[in-house]
Amino acid sequence: MALSAEQFHRLVDHHGPTLYRVAFRLMGNRHDAEDVVQDAFRSVWDSRDRFDAEKGERAWLIAILRRRIVDRWRKKKQPMPLSDHDENTPELEAPTEPDQSLSDEMQTALASLSKDLREAILLVVVGELTHQEAADLLKVPLGTILSRVSRARKKLHQQLSTKSSS
Repeated sequence: MALSAEQFHRLVDHHGPTLYRVAFRLMGNRHDAEDVVQDAFRSVWDSRDRFDAEKGERAWLIAILRRRIVDRWRKKKQPMPLSDHDENTPELEAPTEPDQSLSDEMQTALASLSKDLREAILLVVVGELTHQEAADLLKVPLGTILSRVSRARKKLHQQLSTKSSS
């Protein structure tokens, strides 16, 4: 069943802030996060005929967002092409970011994690996917996600508590 314009706007309103938070943590800055979320929603609109209401909306959206982020990382050495604004893609207002000092500390702590640990914790904690949805998205066993999230939490806690006691 194709996604209607009304359903699309509901997805943007309901899931946009979460996608932005995931993108911000993965991209490292507001501008890139806003751009990649817009690209992801443009891809959602373009692939609206493949929408499957039986699957979780957030998991589907984050899978698309993740592909757009990976595409950006691959093209990082090349200039990003300018794209035309599509009137069917609503403007997404980015949520205000937390206190910058906390954000910088968290971004530094996240950057110190391995890619696998960082991605697992962001999908589950920031992206609000279930552990099973994250496992399915990353094509790894559920136990692997549980372990990665647990290890990432421990490492983040160690790093952030070390910084606060300094």
